[in-house]
Amino acid sequence: MTAQVPGLAEQVFARFLALQRQARAAKDIDSLAYALVNDAQTLFGFRHAALLIAGRVRALTGISVVEPHAPFVAFVEDAAHQLLGQGRSALPQVVTAESLNDQARGDWQALSAGSVFWLPLLDRQQQPFGGLWIAREQPWNEAEQALLAQLGDCYAHAWLALQPRKPWRLRWPRRRILAVAAAALLLLLVPVRQSVLAPAEVVPRDGQVIAAPLDGVIAEFQVKPNQAVAKGEVLLRFDATSIRAQADVAQRSLEVAEAELKANTQRAFSDAESSARIDLLAARVAQKRAERDYARELLARTEVRAERDGIAVFADAQRWIGKPVQTGERLMEIADPQHAELRIDLAVADALNFQHGTDIALFLDSDPLHRHAALLQRLAYEAQALSSGQLAYRLDAEFVEAPPRIGLRGTAKLYGEQVPLALFLLRRPLAALRQTLGL
Repeated sequence: MTAQVPGLAEQVFARFLALQRQARAAKDIDSLAYALVNDAQTLFGFRHAALLIAGRVRALTGISVVEPHAPFVAFVEDAAHQLLGQGRSALPQVVTAESLNDQARGDWQALSAGSVFWLPLLDRQQQPFGGLWIAREQPWNEAEQALLAQLGDCYAHAWLALQPRKPWRLRWPRRRILAVAAAALLLLLVPVRQSVLAPAEVVPRDGQVIAAPLDGVIAEFQVKPNQAVAKGEVLLRFDATSIRAQADVAQRSLEVAEAELKANTQRAFSDAESSARIDLLAARVAQKRAERDYARELLARTEVRAERDGIAVFADAQRWIGKPVQTGERLMEIADPQHAELRIDLAVADALNFQHGTDIALFLDSDPLHRHAALLQRLAYEAQALSSGQLAYRLDAEFVEAPPRIGLRGTAKLYGEQVPLALFLLRRPLAALRQTLGL
């Protein structure tokens, strides 16, 4: 005896029962939301479905994370809001384009399919708390509409079983919402002190800048970063090979010029021509002596010495060794570790009306729990471009107590005037709005 092959109606009904079973078997809200917009696609052949809860899209077909500002999401939410305003959101129905405004009709044509069925999700009081926007190209027949209506009851029952309470947008009464809004408005009027954050670094104060005294190549560093140095101690040496050779040549040229001057001076008593050349040779001797002295001075400059006691502040000696430098190029700084200040790079967008003596709190990257107090001393009038390309104002602050180690970096919090909390929160959005609209 052979088994009877099920017909099309039996297959459809079996799939319908499987959809109900899958919805009731969902373990959490997220898995149920995914099932509501995806599982019925094989049975009804829709292009996409959107699940709306309390007027907001919760899930979309084939998408794991819903982008709240996507054009399709905004269109579906607007269309559902119009159905709610027309009092039709509680009824399962085929949605027509004529029931929506002109903007929604244009978005429908560009973003959704031609035939849409609205499947509401009703609570125990038969009030809608959400719904499904189901779109496909083919029209919906009466049998499919009847199946969807039954499926909507199952979906609503499964949703309420996992989330028995309504979303707060539907659960709160109008008076409570107004009371909360009034309290929020009053809270926005509470005065708070403005503050901004900016990157900061502990730098030397009144330190001695060591610059390259000549054009050349650095041969070696005699000190290490943050090493204590004494006045007169050698800090670094330049490659003196060519300068020493230049000094030897200048010395020999001077000796030749002096010998020639001496010989002509001795012949001047008997030779008129030699007497006439004495002034020229004397000037040449003076020139050669100046060249010799300059070469010796350059040779002496190949050793750079400290002019005061302190610590050597620079990053790395290895990046300088063997590198050609030009006269005046900054190499390091000799600073007193007890005399340090705070340098702040304040972005142009964060520039407030700071006054001299403004309170500043420094939180070091190496010690974020410890606060270092400082007072603003100087504020640049013009913004300068940083290495990152960002425009920023340079601010200098003096520490109230003992300064941290020179070279440490962190985040500085600068305090401004007191303003309402609304301005404190909306300062940047308002500035962006003015730049965009030109108001």
